[in-house]
Amino acid sequence: MISYTLTPIQQIEDAVFRRAGVRVLIKREDRNHPYISGNKWWKLKYNLERALSEKHTTLLTFGGAYSNHLYAVAAAASELGMKSIGVVRGEETLPLNATLSFAKRMGMELHYVSRDRYRDKTTEHFKKELRGDFGRFYLIPEGGTNAEAVRGCVEFGQTLVKEAEFDVLCLPVATGGTMAGLVQVLMPRQRVIGFSVLRNGDFLEQEVRRWLPTPSAASWRIETRFDFGGFARATPELIHFIEAQRENNNLVLDPVYTSKTLMGIRSLVESGEFTASTTILMLHTGGLHGGVIQTNLKEPPTAC
Repeated sequence: MISYTLTPIQQIEDAVFRRAGVRVLIKREDRNHPYISGNKWWKLKYNLERALSEKHTTLLTFGGAYSNHLYAVAAAASELGMKSIGVVRGEETLPLNATLSFAKRMGMELHYVSRDRYRDKTTEHFKKELRGDFGRFYLIPEGGTNAEAVRGCVEFGQTLVKEAEFDVLCLPVATGGTMAGLVQVLMPRQRVIGFSVLRNGDFLEQEVRRWLPTPSAASWRIETRFDFGGFARATPELIHFIEAQRENNNLVLDPVYTSKTLMGIRSLVESGEFTASTTILMLHTGGLHGGVIQTNLKEPPTAC
């Protein structure tokens, strides 16, 4: 299977946290693999295992031109000696951006479809067309969330419970798969706050619930006040916050997911949401593309 590197937990230094007596830690899953980083590694783990057990030689998945998911699937297929096909939303634009250039270098065949056709990606008719074009493949949905992905995130949650003592777990949410896995294994005394990176993200609560086999012991909620204008949107305030974290904590955050979560945590701490002595653990879900932050996107990356 694909390699995995054990990752550290880092304490975030901030005057707001010190004044409130709240300890904020960050699990540096951005360091778990050079290319298949963060929650992508856990979401792909059992998908790849199943693909290999079923004797597939090709992976096919979907994403936009800046998709972290396409990037990770291309790298995973290359590491396993498999072929990969990326169904890309929209027209080909040359020269290719860094994300698609990397995917192509990893051997991914890029197949562009119109935005109208892309909306049909979950239909059986569209899948049948793809099988006619490419033959047999293992299909991983856009963003990677399916039963195998949730299983991987359950396992990730089990490692977190053993590794760290914390009261609140915080993470960015775009499809709900990672959060659904994590809330299944936490204790009743613990709670989970997912920070929607999507505008009007209230629907994500239902997305999480549909992957939960039973009600979770831990309490959880989706926080929708910190999307900063919507998916892949970044305000000057958010960009300044990213720069400050790099300088003050030697911490690189992306403008789509992790920066919004940490800034949301800071706002909640400042508003008195957490009592003194609370320990918050935040997940760094990767998405840095080797540490390169893309803040001027012509097209939003795909949720993952």
